[in-house]
Amino acid sequence: MKRFLNCPSCNSSNLKDLFECKDHFLSHDDFSISCCNQCQLLITNPQPSLSELGQYYKSENYTSHKAEATSILDYVYILARKYTIASKLRIINRYQHNKTILDYGCGTGDFLLGCKEKGWTTTGFEPSDHARENALNKLEKDIHGNIDDLTKNHPYSIITLWHVLEHVNDLNETVANLRNLVTDNGKIIFALPNHESYDAKYYGQYWAAYDVPRHLYHFSKDSMKYLLSNSGLKLDNIIPMKLDSYYISLLSEKYKTGRTNYLKSILTGYKSNVYGYKTGNYSSLIYICSKC
Repeated sequence: MKRFLNCPSCNSSNLKDLFECKDHFLSHDDFSISCCNQCQLLITNPQPSLSELGQYYKSENYTSHKAEATSILDYVYILARKYTIASKLRIINRYQHNKTILDYGCGTGDFLLGCKEKGWTTTGFEPSDHARENALNKLEKDIHGNIDDLTKNHPYSIITLWHVLEHVNDLNETVANLRNLVTDNGKIIFALPNHESYDAKYYGQYWAAYDVPRHLYHFSKDSMKYLLSNSGLKLDNIIPMKLDSYYISLLSEKYKTGRTNYLKSILTGYKSNVYGYKTGNYSSLIYICSKC
């Protein structure tokens, strides 16, 4: 385990432990969540080292790496994924200029397959061997497990990270590398959980989107804006992911009570979206960014 004494985003030493959070999904180990009082980033602290982190993904139930559903929750996730792929395609089509896309953390390749079917030239990066193999079976080429290989097809007009940035080990270096890979008039698109949402406040330490220790960082609008400004990127737009509140509430309710409660989860997800409509703090947010 490594403990941060300085914030990995702004390097401030003004960190404060907020609360303990359990890995409800796999290990049931406890982890602290620290807050940087300068940029407001929340940090899983301490974090597993690179050599330790892989063991926290070693489960056949890790849904984003699955090609097929084996439980009701999997079916809900995969149905939602099909719906969100169409939404994501609508977003990237607003910003196309040469239809080259890099999906960083592409999982099993479903989003990239949708892009390919719409005429995009696709490249994927996925560190998980199992997920990458599934993606290669669908797309046949240009799915990489080595970051250095991404320079072959660059620059890309669009780079997407759908719930990926919270997993990366080196925050500033990753964002800087992505900036170098995108065209001057291109877009980098980050989708991230938002710990200032209603469902995050309601479920507290049981909020499924904390997902420690796989989620190394936990973002709000303020902490994301700070990271972008320090990385030579500007924020062009923020778009809500309204479906996320229902799925996250479903998992969180099970973590909190030990039972699956569909009605309660749907109600909480709805309340979260109403709160998001009033405040802008939805359960998950998509940040559309470009070079300064």
